[in-house]
Amino acid sequence: MLSIDGSTIEGGGQIVRTSVSLSAVTGIPVRIDRIRGGRERPGLASQHCSAVQAVAGLCGAMVQGCSPGSRVLEFTPGELVYRHQEVDIGTAGSIPLVFQAWLPVALRHGASLLVRGGTEVQKSPTIDYIARVFLPVIRRCGGDVSIEVQQRGYYPAGGGTVKIVVGQSALSPLELPAEQSRGIVSCSSNLPEHVATRQAISAAERLTRYTGLEYPVTFDRRSGHSTGTSCTVWHGSKGGMALGRRGLPAEEVGLTAAEALIEELELPGDVDRHLADQLMMYVAIYGGSFSTSRLTLHSQTMYWLLEKFGLPLRITQMPGGETGVRQ
Repeated sequence: MLSIDGSTIEGGGQIVRTSVSLSAVTGIPVRIDRIRGGRERPGLASQHCSAVQAVAGLCGAMVQGCSPGSRVLEFTPGELVYRHQEVDIGTAGSIPLVFQAWLPVALRHGASLLVRGGTEVQKSPTIDYIARVFLPVIRRCGGDVSIEVQQRGYYPAGGGTVKIVVGQSALSPLELPAEQSRGIVSCSSNLPEHVATRQAISAAERLTRYTGLEYPVTFDRRSGHSTGTSCTVWHGSKGGMALGRRGLPAEEVGLTAAEALIEELELPGDVDRHLADQLMMYVAIYGGSFSTSRLTLHSQTMYWLLEKFGLPLRITQMPGGETGVRQ
């Protein structure tokens, strides 16, 4: 059984999610100690338990220690199967982070997943970032993935619902989409219509002023269990996100998302720093390459974990200042 120190480098939930996903794909049992040892509140939270359960359901894994607060987890995978699952995080915990752990396993034989929780929460990609920035890369490599946002979920109430359907997919080496798509998704729940409009106008004006290009806008205004707003912007394989909060003008939300994207556009590399760590597992398993500006702590953690599972990557500093990642 492979032993993983959950306090290493980034020391957060990424180690748990990635370890169980890699365990299921490689067939290597894993024990994780000192879970989230780098956090103020160590141990598993509800969203981490949900991710473990989702992965375990696709491989009949034997799991010990999967409960909130646990600092030790043992995961022994079985045979990969097709399965439909429903997972309720029970909080506003991140649906995108559960999805990230589940997808590499689901691609092997196909699967479907209905997840309830938070679609847009702090310290996590928005569900729109997943749909508009991450998934186009996976589809380009042959991934058959569809995603439907049935309900938006914001902190603290949550209540978001997302359905993901994955067909059995034989991925080719990672290759970025040839078309540099761009756009804005401005969302709101239980708020006046003008809030999402003001977010989008602010983001579009700033991005057009910077690039000289138009950014098509998609609105998603709903009523539901929770109240909140979000703005996600993208240009090719780089994105920016911002969440609203009480007292923060809608214009500031849109501007913050735009500035986050502009910061990435000004940096070298094919993909943004956040997408980089999400793609590293796919390069390690299927081949291919990409470049980014630098390796974040999340990327460094992913590099370390992949090596532990016998899936090393080559990291190189390229002439243009970007960092290259390849199998």
